Amino acid sequence: MTGPVREERDPGLQPERTRLAWRRTTLSSTVVAVLAAKAALHDSGSAAGTVACAFCCVLWLAFLAVAHRRIRTLTASGRAGPAVLAPRHATAATLCTLAFAVCAVALVF
Repeated sequence: MTGPVREERDPGLQPERTRLAWRRTTLSSTVVAVLAAKAALHDSGSAAGTVACAFCCVLWLAFLAVAHRRIRTLTASGRAGPAVLAPRHATAATLCTLAFAVCAVALVF
């Protein structure tokens, strides 16, 4: 009796599209961090604005690390297809995105 048969994935262009999506998302998060810094400086350096700006910068660095790791994985996967995104990395990316939204609301109001 043999073990379960593992189906080979046909990566096609999916890894390339996914890599480009991660790059676009990274660019978007960069724009959010820059706009947060601009909004914090526009408020003439209030303490809350400065803290929100610093938090956005930390979030940006965390998201950048997750995205860079995923882009490297997608690039290095070769013909076998990329490894599945680890749940903790997906959770980290999601939490960074939600925290960016919270910071945006805090900076606007």
